[in-house]
Amino acid sequence: MVISPLTQAADQPLRLVAETTRQAAQTLASLSAEAKNRAIEAVAVALEANATAIVAANQADCDAAVADHLAKPLYGRLKLDRVKLEGAIAGLRDVARLPDPVGTVQIHRELDAGLVLTRRAVPLGVLGVIFESRPDAVMQISALAIKSGNGVILKGGREAVRSCTALVQAIKQGLAAAGVDPAVVQLLTTREETRALLDLEGYVDLIIPRGSNAFVRFVQENTRIPVLGHADGICHLYIDREADLEQAIAIALDAKTTYPSACNAIETLLIHQDMAATGLPSLVEALHQARVELRGDEAARQIVPALVPATEEDWTTEYSDLILAIKVVASVEEAIAHINTYGSRHTEAIVTRNVSTAAHFMERVDAAGVFHNCSTRFADGFRYGFGAEVGISTQKMPPRGPVGLEGLVTYKYQLVGDGHVSSTYSGSDAKPFTHRDLS
Repeated sequence: MVISPLTQAADQPLRLVAETTRQAAQTLASLSAEAKNRAIEAVAVALEANATAIVAANQADCDAAVADHLAKPLYGRLKLDRVKLEGAIAGLRDVARLPDPVGTVQIHRELDAGLVLTRRAVPLGVLGVIFESRPDAVMQISALAIKSGNGVILKGGREAVRSCTALVQAIKQGLAAAGVDPAVVQLLTTREETRALLDLEGYVDLIIPRGSNAFVRFVQENTRIPVLGHADGICHLYIDREADLEQAIAIALDAKTTYPSACNAIETLLIHQDMAATGLPSLVEALHQARVELRGDEAARQIVPALVPATEEDWTTEYSDLILAIKVVASVEEAIAHINTYGSRHTEAIVTRNVSTAAHFMERVDAAGVFHNCSTRFADGFRYGFGAEVGISTQKMPPRGPVGLEGLVTYKYQLVGDGHVSSTYSGSDAKPFTHRDLS
């Protein structure tokens, strides 16, 4: 997909929005941690006060989605009932309780007497967050942006426009009540604005896409602004020969069925041939009872003939549904090789009672998260204690994995002297630096 050139008429208003957001963010960045926390609490109160309207708006979106035959995984992400809303509001308050990342001194070093270097954490500036469905992302990202001193321009999918509008109205109401410029949080609603947002290099500092792999790839390929995110969520669970079968079944069910459209749900289950011989029928029965469609390789089908034959495409597919591919492997090394070939570097897990095998697996598997004897569904900013997350990054450069506040700040070097000049420290009579850490 190629982005068509924008006309000046379509481009200019969004540039003004971005400029306004940046100006508001600069003021927000100067606020104390206490002031930002008060703003987040005011937002939480406003969301609670508007809960009925927000849930009603979401129900209207859901009704329209059913009429439009929205894909099942997207519908699951779209739904925002009162329980889910209350959980998101609790997440906002968790963010307020976290340490303020802004202003943190990372380096405090004397270069010489009277010449002191400081490296201090500062906000990124303006975030552009584009997401499909997921209206709860509006709350998570807004709270993290406020806490980290960043402005944010949000663009939800058309299927969630009523939900996002109701949420942002409440968020702006809370910000205004706290004396914070509501322009730090903006909402875009049209497809044309999505394309224009990707062209705002110099106005937007980071793009965060959340949605299908095709959507994320589209964003990555059509902007020069840095992008934080992941294109695929192909996660694996490996059941070792020394696994506790009952534990393995419980973990597999949780990792596949609790929220199959989530990016941290497993799409492929690998099982050691020694365990498969006796344990695979019980595992298959449990998954069938949970209404999971199972596909197996030839070795798996020799044990359970009823499995649908798996193809090469199954190893590279993010189903985001109650579908799971099963492959029998001869060793932990084969499991690691399969994961490193087909995985998306998101989250991988092993079930085993052998600590050495687990350590080897966790060292050799290339992913943002590698788990032992627990579900991949724990790969989540809220569950990690981040309060919320702006997304999950599978890139090698940090931030990696669920991204919370630490991924929304950068740093600047500040050097204070007293008439110091560089020539003092060069040449045959160069004065040496002291390079003494002060804290």
